Amino acid sequence: MQLPPMSTIRVFEAAARHQSFTRAAEELGMTQAAVSYQIRLLEDRVGLPLFVRLPRQVVLTAKGRELAPAITEAFSLLRAAFTDFEDRSETTLSLTTMTTIASNWLIPRLGRLKALHPELAVQISISDQMVDFSRSEFDVGIRSGLGEWPGLEAHRLIPNHFTPACGPSLLQGTPPYAPEAILQMPLLSPRDPWWQDWTRAAGLGEVDLSDRPDNAFGTQQFEGLAAMSGQGVALINPYFFGDDIAAGRLVPISDVMVRSDRPYWLVYPKTRHRSKRIKAFRDWILTEAASDIRRNEEVTLAG
Repeated sequence: MQLPPMSTIRVFEAAARHQSFTRAAEELGMTQAAVSYQIRLLEDRVGLPLFVRLPRQVVLTAKGRELAPAITEAFSLLRAAFTDFEDRSETTLSLTTMTTIASNWLIPRLGRLKALHPELAVQISISDQMVDFSRSEFDVGIRSGLGEWPGLEAHRLIPNHFTPACGPSLLQGTPPYAPEAILQMPLLSPRDPWWQDWTRAAGLGEVDLSDRPDNAFGTQQFEGLAAMSGQGVALINPYFFGDDIAAGRLVPISDVMVRSDRPYWLVYPKTRHRSKRIKAFRDWILTEAASDIRRNEEVTLAG
């Protein structure tokens, strides 16, 4: 025998469990008449009455009582399977982001997330490409921009600032240095447009750096490492190198900071805003970002 439609079986299971068409209708978001109609279709399909309709109640027939336990058990197994799947999926969060923010900002902090949510595992994928969440299985992303992406919730994390810094071996006197003096030093990624933004912010206007060796390492993380080893001056975001700056491995050498209008954001599909794992990660990372911003403001005021 071919199975009846699942929607009809579902209505029978609820009605048999409640012994009431009215309560089944309330549970399923249907009208009582629609429940009665689905039960009649099922009875026609099996060729037997499954309920006795009394003036104020319905009662399972002998054949109904024979069928109901197996149907209830089947739906219980389905509910358990989906609950187990949901519980397991809620303990793993997949994230896409860029190299430097992952290695220099996010990953060193994940121990604190683990302390708060030991059940939550974070899987990180590194990419500079913009991810289409509708075509991927990522839960959240961290990206730089204006914070306006259709279909996505966006929470501002940290600023996207840049200032020149180098390792201690390149220092000649106590910084900050004059902008002209910094441009006489070896520069990392001199053709990066950020250098022109910095020279304009420093009051020098456009400066031709095309004759400089094009020492470029592709990411802030690698340029920061190169700067710490004495290879040149890098434009770095202080939020990504707080520990290195505090330890003296990397030294900001200018009081001129380029302040980008494209900060870093936590993003995720609006349709997933109720996900427990996303909410736990969101609340934690926003707290981390706010703490970083306060700490940097305190350092700036103290300086």
